[in-house]
Amino acid sequence: MRVVITGAATGIGAETVRILKKGGHEVHALDIVEPANVEEWHQVDLANMEAIKAVCEKLEGSFDVLINNAGLPPRMDNQIQLLSVNIFGLREVTRQMLPKLNDGARIVSTASRAGLMWQENIKEVKALLDLEHPDGLPTFLAQRDIDPKRAYNLSKEAVIAYTKSLTKRLLSRDIRINSVSPAPVATDILDDFMAALGERAAEAIALPGRAGKPE
Repeated sequence: MRVVITGAATGIGAETVRILKKGGHEVHALDIVEPANVEEWHQVDLANMEAIKAVCEKLEGSFDVLINNAGLPPRMDNQIQLLSVNIFGLREVTRQMLPKLNDGARIVSTASRAGLMWQENIKEVKALLDLEHPDGLPTFLAQRDIDPKRAYNLSKEAVIAYTKSLTKRLLSRDIRINSVSPAPVATDILDDFMAALGERAAEAIALPGRAGKPE
């Protein structure tokens, strides 16, 4: 299979690349940092919609899988960048890649357990998805007093809702689209979650030998 993946350099993305390569698949990565062990890397800031369009145009041939994995954790005052990458960048990559996907292709997007309240928050999720460009985020955030923690949860709620919104539209091409919602994972950005969420993050993490505490 020919695979395109975002956020391939570290964490879940890097492990996904390792598994794909072990299975003999061809991997093309879109990331701001160069990943290891891929056939092709295109450097791109996934908060920049125009850069995403340009880099996707450079990808040659057709593809069997798109993995939208790139995402930012909550950090101090990073609401705009976080939402730009986590949902606007994801949506733009998907839009640009759809014409390059073979019929019968698969799309997988990394959401999070943090997004499981998407139905309860659907009005705010829809308002976010109604924005065509991140330029509208400053007003959107100010009107709703959204801090980085809420921005992260909202971004993952939006990933789930956006995924569901495409399901029927892609049936005619036999393209299956799904999101996955992992719990906290011990990656390089775990410290950011611990700083932002404190005990809430610690309680959600259970690793061998240290239940409830991250390695």
